[in-house]
Amino acid sequence: MRILQPATWPRPRGYSNGIVARGEMIFLSGIIGWDEQERVAQGFVAQFRQAMENILTLLAEAHSGPQHVVRMTWYVTSRETYLQHARELGQIYRELFGQSYPAMAVVQVVALVEAAAEIEIEVTAVKPD
Repeated sequence: MRILQPATWPRPRGYSNGIVARGEMIFLSGIIGWDEQERVAQGFVAQFRQAMENILTLLAEAHSGPQHVVRMTWYVTSRETYLQHARELGQIYRELFGQSYPAMAVVQVVALVEAAAEIEIEVTAVKPD
């Protein structure tokens, strides 16, 4: 993988502007913060942690890991809640994903299909050939 970072642009914090990758592509659907019995975690931060753990579990099924993630899109039901907990989310992200910073977008939506969900994350990963 190669991170796209123009020399004249400031380096983003917590994500990359773009990535070039080659290999086997892995696509994860929108992952929410629920457990194996489909019980949604209580609270935004707990849902985020569970969603990230679920993502790691799915990546492991593909014999992959966070270092292969090239893109994430986070859908949140509240921009304010996201911003209020940004520091905690960053800590959890680094704990689980280390220093792997894919291209990312965060989008506020009116609601998610699972009524109790406050965050849903889509992932694209590329495992090198």
